[in-house]
Amino acid sequence: MDPGLDETGHAQAHAVSQKLAPIGPLPIFSSPLKRTRETAMPLSKLWKREAVIEDAVAEIPSPKGMTLEERATWLRALMAGSWRDVSRDLAQWREEVVAALASQTEDAVIFSHYVAINVAAGAAVRDDRMVVFSPDNCSVTIFETEGGKLKLIEKGNEASLTKVN
Repeated sequence: MDPGLDETGHAQAHAVSQKLAPIGPLPIFSSPLKRTRETAMPLSKLWKREAVIEDAVAEIPSPKGMTLEERATWLRALMAGSWRDVSRDLAQWREEVVAALASQTEDAVIFSHYVAINVAAGAAVRDDRMVVFSPDNCSVTIFETEGGKLKLIEKGNEASLTKVN
């Protein structure tokens, strides 16, 4: 269950690479999932830099053995709540995402996922909800690190409809 990008996704990846091109070259990090690696590829080619795989910004881990449909149902229910209601494993995952991002010492581009972006946004604004906003595919959300903490500078474009999978 590691699908790549469809035609729309490839077009979005190309568009975001054009948007980001003038600010680099910067280090590029990507979740290990295929669709994020494929999203990073156009920018990687433009800047002639390989994306470094960063496990800490991967998608939220789901219980083992779920079908894609079961995962979507599980994730929708989870996203309606807050981090104080999750298992210790998911709380640990959240802490690892925040720690990895907050430890960044130089400007970089990081290709990640909806929930991980929300983890960062929630940590930055001290909001415990699972979903703080609805970042659209290939939107650009900007954070700064300050004293080992995240500061939200700009939210990316928001999606009117988010496909949960």
